[in-house]
Amino acid sequence: MALPEFTLRQLLEAGVHFGHQKHRWNPRMGHYIFGVRNGIHILDLTQTVPLLDQALAAARETVAKGGRILFVGTKRQAQRAVADAAERSAQYYMNHRWLGGTLTNWKTVSASIQRLAQYDEKLGEGAEGLTKKERLGMEREQGKLQASLGGIREMGGVPDMIFVIDTNKEQLAIQEAKKLGIPVIAVVDSNSTPDGIDFPIPGNDDAARAITLYCDLMASAILDGMAEQLGARGVDIGAMEEAPVEEAVAEVAAPEAAEEAAPADAAPADDAAKS
Repeated sequence: MALPEFTLRQLLEAGVHFGHQKHRWNPRMGHYIFGVRNGIHILDLTQTVPLLDQALAAARETVAKGGRILFVGTKRQAQRAVADAAERSAQYYMNHRWLGGTLTNWKTVSASIQRLAQYDEKLGEGAEGLTKKERLGMEREQGKLQASLGGIREMGGVPDMIFVIDTNKEQLAIQEAKKLGIPVIAVVDSNSTPDGIDFPIPGNDDAARAITLYCDLMASAILDGMAEQLGARGVDIGAMEEAPVEEAVAEVAAPEAAEEAAPADAAPADDAAKS
């Protein structure tokens, strides 16, 4: 197995090279900017290509060692792509709103996840004994919790790496990850800063096609890492008839997450388009 292949042409067609208007730039991104076209900063894809490759390799290695990756993208353009890629690669995601303390106060988040499971069980049984008003209230609360925590309900503890779309919008998530020493892979646009990002990917973080490309490549790299992990365990992936990687990793990932103990309590954090 090998890392997913991509070309400079693919990046160009997805609009990865388009930054923001030059007056909105972050000087710390100057190293990654090729020039200006029609008042828009153009990112240097000759740097994006090797950095994206490094990020994919890091994700693959993390998963090959049994690690978990959390996809983070709460902006409208990223929500569907982030959820689809995470689910396809048996990983986890937050695409609704980052809740302060998601990483640094995992014990509290775990309690909310347990509450969601209780609501699911109660409503799944028909909500017997509840009035119509009580049932509606429970359904509303269930919907809110599912939107916020549905993508991490099976994670079982803090992830080993996070992959972020839009570092400006997801600044709190990055801060929490850095506080816990969790490596960060992130797309950094011309109005962002690469500071504090372990594996920066200079590129457009607004265009839906670009976001989908990043997520698809990341999912493929993760699946490749999981295939290596399964191979090391003696699983004959080639002998499996249909969707060998996806089905196998789905079976392996869940027990691993459940077996790992939740981390010790940490100090809670505050909850906190191109033009």
